[in-house]
Amino acid sequence: MPLSECAVEADRPLPALTPAQNATPAGSADVANDSTARPAPAIMSVTLTEAAARHVSRYISRRGKGVGVRLGVKTTGCSGLAYKLEYADEIAPEDHVFEGHGVKILIDPKSLPYLEGTELDFVREGLNEGFKFRNPRERDRCGCGESFRV
Repeated sequence: MPLSECAVEADRPLPALTPAQNATPAGSADVANDSTARPAPAIMSVTLTEAAARHVSRYISRRGKGVGVRLGVKTTGCSGLAYKLEYADEIAPEDHVFEGHGVKILIDPKSLPYLEGTELDFVREGLNEGFKFRNPRERDRCGCGESFRV
């Protein structure tokens, strides 16, 4: 089509497409025009309280190295999953990184669906102190408190 015809065509309204005309060819990677494509689900953040951030920052500075904490889940216990928490010295390319009160929380992609919306706190109860997980996805916890189910 010559350029002059293109300019004339641009002034006319486009005809409405029927579903068959709007279909993409087999094997096409064009999902932007696919009316059945769903938007990617939004990732809820993982947060930590000021008390948890203070504790982590203090420990990292005493340690002399570290970029934050790595939070994940592992299959174990009577309810199926347990939290795992460790200090991280580097950020892996696949990590999801959340930050609160100056502290980074790193989560691997496999653990993220179980941890979305979780708040990490550091609490003192009597003579005991430790991290506490407030996870809105947690449906059940075993009697010993070591494992949980979503």
